[in-house]
Amino acid sequence: MAKPPARSSDVSKKIIHFIGIGGIGMSALARYFLSKKWAVSGSDALKHQITESFKKSSVNVKIGHKKANIPPKALLIVKSQAIPANNPEIAEAARRGMRILTYPEALGELTRTHKTIAVAGSHGKSTTTALVALALIEGGLDPTVIVGNNLREFGGTNFRSGKSPWLVVEADEYGRAFLHYSPFVAIVTNIDREHLDIYKDIADAKRTFMQFLANTTEGGALVLNRDDANLRSLAPRIAALAKRKKLRVVWYSLHGGVSVKAVGARIKIFGSHNLSNAEGAFRAARVLGIPDAKILRAIGSYRGAWRRMELRGTASIPTPAGERTALVYDDYAHHPTEIRATLSAMKEHYRGRPLICVFQPHQGKRLSLLFKEFTAAFDDADATILLPLYRVRGRDEGSPRTSADLAAAMRRRNPRRAVRFVDDPKDLPAALAAVLSALPPAARRRSPIVIMMGAGDIVNHTSALLS
Repeated sequence: MAKPPARSSDVSKKIIHFIGIGGIGMSALARYFLSKKWAVSGSDALKHQITESFKKSSVNVKIGHKKANIPPKALLIVKSQAIPANNPEIAEAARRGMRILTYPEALGELTRTHKTIAVAGSHGKSTTTALVALALIEGGLDPTVIVGNNLREFGGTNFRSGKSPWLVVEADEYGRAFLHYSPFVAIVTNIDREHLDIYKDIADAKRTFMQFLANTTEGGALVLNRDDANLRSLAPRIAALAKRKKLRVVWYSLHGGVSVKAVGARIKIFGSHNLSNAEGAFRAARVLGIPDAKILRAIGSYRGAWRRMELRGTASIPTPAGERTALVYDDYAHHPTEIRATLSAMKEHYRGRPLICVFQPHQGKRLSLLFKEFTAAFDDADATILLPLYRVRGRDEGSPRTSADLAAAMRRRNPRRAVRFVDDPKDLPAALAAVLSALPPAARRRSPIVIMMGAGDIVNHTSALLS
């Protein structure tokens, strides 16, 4: 599937169409086929940053789903997991008898034709994938990379075309997608109660991660985070798997080991969670024989990714004592574990400066099932502003909890904590001014940090705040 067809004169053998091309993984896969000289087209429900990025290429992207979007001589259809079976383009492709693959099925085929490093985990996948990729590039292995984020190092995209057999991919567990992949090296950062519309409980998640690890090719390697209790609990089963398939097992940890100090001295992104991600990438690159000096140079070159504690600019916030200039960050955190890690890192890095978190919950079922955890996730913020829930199409029918419910629960838990629910994002500047003015006088005198947080469209509201 990954190679252009032998009869290059037959254009119909080289056309591929992506339904849901605006997805972060789908767009990277589209760029892969574009790099292999296929003619690429696609469609998406909405126009946004990723769909607009294709305007600079030969990819023809249609907004809205219609059967006419499929090119007459298309060879292959790749669809996002979010695309329903009754989608008109899927129905038309089926009527024509075309080959239809989901994104993980298509990516899975690539992992079997390359020497693949797959980075899995409930949190930290994108950062770890980026660091592994940069280490391989620095080490001269020239990998192809498919990552779930836009990287400055890749020209602001989520794809890099390499000339070697090495492939580095971010292995998402949503929809059990990563079970389609066949890695030579499998990295797991952690296992958490995430995607609970897919996994019924943590035991189900752990079983599925074990299935992913079992897909590692014989003679390969597993690089695993010993600091994660859920992952560590699988150690006996992992040892048995490694013996059966002749796999090398490398456990990494922030507790002990001289490499942690060396990595910590080089990494420019802050937070213990990012140090852990970098240590995992360091150990994985070592498995491939890359010299320590080159790995550390790669780690030191990493400047962070889109919506991962990304500094966007400054905003002026009025207070009774005068205007304060706030640093404004965007962050993708949408799970209680991620929220705690990000806020802890920000509080440590900007010690003494007031920290205001503006959070948009993502997906109602996540909010409902982890409601108690969410109420305690913002303790490191001096003030929290909640925006309305971002409802995910096809996944949010009948969600009982709302952002207003979360704000009320947080206030009950700690009546002295500054928590506000803002129904209209246009009122956000006034809400920021109100919560900052309500902080103790010592905090009001210092320039605040505002972090816009969530996996929905909250990023679209950041620009309105910037000076």
